[in-house]
Amino acid sequence: MKFEHFAINVAQPKAMSDWYEKHIGLKVVMKKDQSPFMTFLADDSGTIMIEIYSNPKAPILDFENQHPLVVHLALVSEDPAVDRDRLMAAGAELLSDDILEDGSHLVMLKDPWGLALQLCKRAKPMLKS
Repeated sequence: MKFEHFAINVAQPKAMSDWYEKHIGLKVVMKKDQSPFMTFLADDSGTIMIEIYSNPKAPILDFENQHPLVVHLALVSEDPAVDRDRLMAAGAELLSDDILEDGSHLVMLKDPWGLALQLCKRAKPMLKS
């Protein structure tokens, strides 16, 4: 098996999916304009998606009050410093910026809705390119 998507139930799915499309560069695969406002966004490989929606049948997760190690969305970044600054200008909050012993660069941010984002530039890439 392989991953298809990771889904999150949020309070403002339209605004959040628009932000991810505009600032992260994810591409809309499917978008519904009525409740629960499901939007499937794919990464640039087209092989994995995140689904953002607001379904009243389930609680809205309180990302703002979660430690980033509880849940975060990790993204490959060719230049974490540039992406960090760009995302902060778009409303993200910086939590940490670390260079690991192996030379990997990891930046942890929270998006405007509190979901933790990790920007990863691994010294030795973990995924196939």
